[in-house]
Amino acid sequence: MAGLDRKELNQVLATLAKYAEKRLTPEYLLELDRNDEFPRDVLEELYGEIGLHLLFIPEEYDGMGGSAYDIYRVSEAMAAIDLGIATGVLATFLGTDPITVGGTEEQKAYWMSRIANEGLLVAYGATEPQAGSDLAALRTKAEPVTENGTVKGYRISGRKQWISNGGVADLYTILALAPGGPSWFIVERGVEGFSQGKPEDKHGIRASNTAALFLEDVYVPADRLVGGVEGLGLAQAQAVFGYTRLMVAAFGLGAGWAALKRAIPYSQLRVQAGSPLSQKQGYTHKLIVPNATRLEAARAYIEWTARRIDGGEPDLQTEGAVAKYLATEAGNKAAEDAIQALGGYGYTKEYMVEKIKRDVKITTIYEGTSEIMEWTIARDRWQLHLKSKGAYYTDWAARLDQVHRAEPNNGAGTAAMAMRALAQVLERCRIDRLTRNQHILFRLGEMIAFAETAAVFSETVTSHPTEAIPLDVPTRQAMARIHARDAALRIATDGLRWAIGAGQSDPNLPQSLNLPGIYAAQAGLIADMDFVAKKLNEAFPAQ
Repeated sequence: MAGLDRKELNQVLATLAKYAEKRLTPEYLLELDRNDEFPRDVLEELYGEIGLHLLFIPEEYDGMGGSAYDIYRVSEAMAAIDLGIATGVLATFLGTDPITVGGTEEQKAYWMSRIANEGLLVAYGATEPQAGSDLAALRTKAEPVTENGTVKGYRISGRKQWISNGGVADLYTILALAPGGPSWFIVERGVEGFSQGKPEDKHGIRASNTAALFLEDVYVPADRLVGGVEGLGLAQAQAVFGYTRLMVAAFGLGAGWAALKRAIPYSQLRVQAGSPLSQKQGYTHKLIVPNATRLEAARAYIEWTARRIDGGEPDLQTEGAVAKYLATEAGNKAAEDAIQALGGYGYTKEYMVEKIKRDVKITTIYEGTSEIMEWTIARDRWQLHLKSKGAYYTDWAARLDQVHRAEPNNGAGTAAMAMRALAQVLERCRIDRLTRNQHILFRLGEMIAFAETAAVFSETVTSHPTEAIPLDVPTRQAMARIHARDAALRIATDGLRWAIGAGQSDPNLPQSLNLPGIYAAQAGLIADMDFVAKKLNEAFPAQ
């Protein structure tokens, strides 16, 4: 996918920043939060004046045809401004996905062009009250209406829950169980039997609208069945998970950095015991550096996945899950620590970090919870481990050794240790059948996410420098080394802990994991953290 050129992308980002500076001030955003108010006029301006929704629509349907990389960059920027408003934009993107992926050419030409030219708000009606992330557990039914043996339409009955833009959208894509299986249908607002619930009173993202949908014998013509064939709904939903989860990963990234960009300058002004907090390891090395490092490891993985999507690679749902898991967990932790970093100021609603923390939590829940991500990652990589007879991660470790020889400052050697330890843990789980314990499988998902992000960060930190953050390559190399150390130690110690806890049988497992080497690789950690702390203060000075 070609997407925008860098000049066009930078123009979109600059226009968005200028709009936010003028219109979306902290005072206004805090007022929306207090009033639990969805600013429809803001969404209409973002669509009408900036054309933000056009980024998600192919050029042949009057859109801009943004690439995965473009959408990640704009999603991060939106989340850094306000995650509630960003969610309203995300909902339109999600709502168009079934049409983009599964629609007939006639459906795409008609509906996508309407969305582009009329700036329609769209909602994605998949989740149900008792099903949660399990899209296969559908209760909403679509009964065919036939005439002379031909299906003329469908009558849809059921309920949808937790639908972003649910109460305000102009257009809805609804997943329902037809006789041929789960299928997507296009439903317009205002049709008979279709109603929306009151807005949910949410913990965060209060500038977004979330509402239940009620469908009581809602009639839709047959040409509103997406793709014209029943039973393709789950496949159509799965086809875009790599893409949409990358967008939510960018939300976690943007919100996490928005919090840190408030904590870092504050630390330069706040004096304790004769010197600013920015000069104290007890502050920077606990509350700032680890969070910035993990966010940048997530960024490296997001950008790596986006490049692969844009290169036409299919089936990147696992990579989307890894990106979402690490970025959203890191964003949530960064916001939590930013409250701690600002002390009493952070805990009050007058300052934005308290709001950011409430907002960013949803990124670990919607589009698949962190636990679903752990399961997805572990399930898919477990299959690769079995299929490759254990070679998947040892082969990756060998590639990292080559990177280390070429670029010894990237942390690739330590990331290779993490990969080999992971391969050993997976193999021990196979031999002793430890994945019969669900908790073991989920913990493997977490370890895999850390190992893969460490590997990708060290592989790409010099070959693909990011344009998204004002940190030079030596700073990012230090971050890659820090993250690789963290990943290796986490896999070795947690892997050993959970394998023993589940009853593994190898008395030599600690030696197989190379614990002495992984502990030795921690040498230089404090010096790298000192360097990163210094560079973060230079990059984000107090105004």
